Amino acid sequence: MIQDYSKYTPDDQAVWKLLFERQMERLPGRASQAYMDGILATGFPNDKIPNFELDLNPRLLPLTGWRVVAVPGLIGNREFFELMADRQFPATTWLRRRDQLDYLPEPDMFHDTFGHVPVLTNQSFCDFMAALSRIALKFVDHEEAIEMISRLYWYTVEFGLIQEDAAPGADGLRIYGGGILSSPGETVYALESDVPKRIPYDVETLLKTPYVIDRFQEQYFVIESYEQLFYSVSEIEERLEGLLVS
Repeated sequence: MIQDYSKYTPDDQAVWKLLFERQMERLPGRASQAYMDGILATGFPNDKIPNFELDLNPRLLPLTGWRVVAVPGLIGNREFFELMADRQFPATTWLRRRDQLDYLPEPDMFHDTFGHVPVLTNQSFCDFMAALSRIALKFVDHEEAIEMISRLYWYTVEFGLIQEDAAPGADGLRIYGGGILSSPGETVYALESDVPKRIPYDVETLLKTPYVIDRFQEQYFVIESYEQLFYSVSEIEERLEGLLVS
């Protein structure tokens, strides 16, 4: 599938600009530095829908070896993880309508690109996703293992927080999960609400923690660095292999 850029209407372009500008008002001081650096490194356009092949991939490929590929929407586990293991990030090409600015039931292009692509400029994060995807392919027909991998992906790639260095007396808690970064409401809630739990990243705990898809999260897992994610891959694989022999 290709991104048929000619199909986007002037209203689609206006919706993108509105979504982009609204989020960029919220993200400084809340988004991970790797994300903010990635916005600049990828030359993310603020006034038009990004063209995958002309705007994003020429900048992204030299940085981490990843590229964005168009998919029709939600795809199956095997196809999803095959793409990711090959360092291809699947992104849908349809954009939400004006009456869906704050919520829609499945990811659109704004979530897939604005939410995720800037962090794809961080090598350790990219290496984590590729390694996790290779593990997922080993267990793709094992229902319980795939459910656990889904939890891990959800609480890191989609709804992860990171504790970054901060000035003395300041809080360095930041967002790197694309599901939060593309949501104006959850951007504030994830960091500033006293409702959700914020739990240090722990593979065993995370694999046992279900998630919700129709409301803000009840807990977030906090990593210390992107390297911590990558270094946890061996533990993830070891615990999943334990399922097959138990």
